[in-house]
Formats: sequence, structure tokens, C-alpha cells
Amino acid sequence: MRDINKLPLAYIELSTQNLIHNIKQFRNLVKTGTKICVAIKGNAYGHGQNEIAKILEPYVDYFQVNSLWELNLLRQVSEKKTFLLGYVSKADLLKAVKPDCILTIFSVQQLKELNKVAHKFRTQQEIHIPVDAYLGREGFLLRDLPQLFAEINKCKNIKLAGIYAHFANIEDTRDFSHAQKQIDEYQRAIELADEFGFKNLQTHISASSGVLAYEKNQGIHSLVRLGLSAYGLWPSEYLKSLYLKNKNFKFKLKLVLSWKTKVAQVKILPKGHTIGYGLTYKTTKQTKIAIIPQGYADGFDRGLSNNGEVLIKGTRCKILGRISMNMFAVDVSYLPKVKIEDEVVIIGIQGREEITAEEIAKKSDTINYEITTRISSLLPRVVV
Repeated sequence: MRDINKLPLAYIELSTQNLIHNIKQFRNLVKTGTKICVAIKGNAYGHGQNEIAKILEPYVDYFQVNSLWELNLLRQVSEKKTFLLGYVSKADLLKAVKPDCILTIFSVQQLKELNKVAHKFRTQQEIHIPVDAYLGREGFLLRDLPQLFAEINKCKNIKLAGIYAHFANIEDTRDFSHAQKQIDEYQRAIELADEFGFKNLQTHISASSGVLAYEKNQGIHSLVRLGLSAYGLWPSEYLKSLYLKNKNFKFKLKLVLSWKTKVAQVKILPKGHTIGYGLTYKTTKQTKIAIIPQGYADGFDRGLSNNGEVLIKGTRCKILGRISMNMFAVDVSYLPKVKIEDEVVIIGIQGREEITAEEIAKKSDTINYEITTRISSLLPRVVV
């Protein structure tokens, strides 16, 4: 057991064992030969990009980032081939053309600019093109693909290696009709690419939810892009209950991230004493409080004021008053032995109790993705 006194004041703990377990679960779920790409964009969904990359290097086929900045950061620890699927500005294309990077494009104009840059380097830049198959976000509509494919055929320094799309709501509903509409549109795009002479392209439409709801064991496409579930988080309560309640699915995700800190102060307030900014809480009796040295600057949502809880000594302790930039108060009246520098768990397990990102998301009226992604990158990531 580690000495808490030697740990940082506040930190994110990452479980190597659980992360590898989750990837192996998906390896068993997809058909043999399917390539796995793990999204480490957004600081690996708040977990810590390079810490995660170093662990996953031997276990995945590709990484995916969103920006050139993330790619350059990744290159400090890994040379694994990486998808850069965010927009790259014209000014940055010179820095983005690399043999270990697969780019996407957002317009025919950008395609032409990329071809010019690749020509300067006397190389062929590998790209995957996005299809807007009823997502209404980035990508080319089906009607625009003939012009795009014709232009790609003119670009001697561009290698079209893949075509992809993204599901809009496959994780949130039992109604598969929109997902099927997307699948059909995407399939037409693949067939159109074939008509223009682009054979044996890598195809991918599924993130974690797509694998769980659509592609499991089927090998429909050559690649899947794992995001949230690689980190042990479920894309929706429906998919979670579907897998955990069905004995035919021998599939279990394990949480990778815990958020921990220490008690900074313990004191007893008299009856009628207000707590925090805005005077939103007033004690109704003598109350023992603990001051927790985290706040919204660290990514702990202000919406949890008078609403959230933390774990101290395996007990849920209610937040009293508003969360401020770097600290907040909790009720520890029922903890007779609580003291300064006792461990505090914001997300994770302590004793028999657990606070999850999903629980916090419900109280904050958001999704688990946002809860972890918003955790400050300044907090140390401690790999165990």
C-alpha cells in the first residue's frame, strides 16, 4: 500500500491493469484481424494523453488525435501511426505532412493545398476522407463525393487509404432506424469510391458504441475507433445494462481513472454560519466541515455546489455551499476521526463506496465524457 504522505496534494490515478483489460475485452469482441485505433484526443478524455499512450503502445494498432499540437506532444513518447482527424489550418499543413500521420480533409480546397505541400516534400500523404452520413457535422455529403474523388485522382501526392463516417445516436436509443440510415448512406459512399477506382480502402464507422451495438464479432469494417470505453466508461446506460444483464455477453469494463486529493482543514462551525460565496448554505446546527483543495479550475463542476459528494474514510460527505476556483467544503459531522491530509476521493472507489463520472454527470446535467475531459491537465497523472 502506498504512503499517501508521499503523493501529490491532488492527482489523477490511472490503472494500467484496467486499461489493458478493457482493450483486451474489445480485442475479444471484434473479429480477428480488425484493427483497433484508440482516441487519445482531449488529453485522452482527461486521463492524460502521453501516460495513456505509453501504456497502450503494444496493445493497439493506431492512435487518434484531434490537433497537430496533440500529435507533436504524442511524438515525445510514441512513433505509432496516428490519425489526425481534426481540422489542420493552411498555415500548419507544412508541419502536418508526415509518413507516420494519417490526415483527413474538410474541403476540395484543402485537398489541393495538401497536395501542393506533399509535392514540396516529394512524398505521398496518406489520407482518410470523412463522409457526412446523416451526422450533420464534418465530412462530405454523398452528392459531393464524385467531385472529390475526381480531384483526388488528379492529386499525385495524395494517397487515399480510407473512408469513414461516425454514428449520431447509436448509443442512446433502442430505435436503430437512424443508425441504419447512416449505415446505408456510408455503404453507398464506399461503393462510389470503388467506382472511381479506389479499391481496398480501410473503412470505419464505429466508435465504442458502434462496436458494442453494431459490429461485435462481425468484422463489418476493417478498423474501429475506441474512445470512452477504452477507459472503462460506458457510452450509455442502455448499452451498459444490455451487456451486464445479458449472461451471453462475457464483457466487462473496468474504470481506469480515479481522482484523489487530501483534506486541507477540519473545523467546527456554529449554528447559523454561512459557507462559501453567495451565502447559498447556512448551517442549521453545529457542523464539522472539511475543506477540500480542488475546485472548478481543476475541472470540478460548480454545478455540484450543495449537490455533489466526495468520499472520506469510505463515507459519502455532502458538499456544502458553492464550489470555488480551488476549494470547497464538505460535511464531515459523522466522521469523528477525520483529520488533515486524510485521503479524499472525488471519482473512484474508497472502501465499499464508489463515486463515478456517470453519477457526477447526472448531477451536473451533462455526460460522463465531459466530466473526465474537463479535469485539468495540470493535475499530476500517477500511473499504477
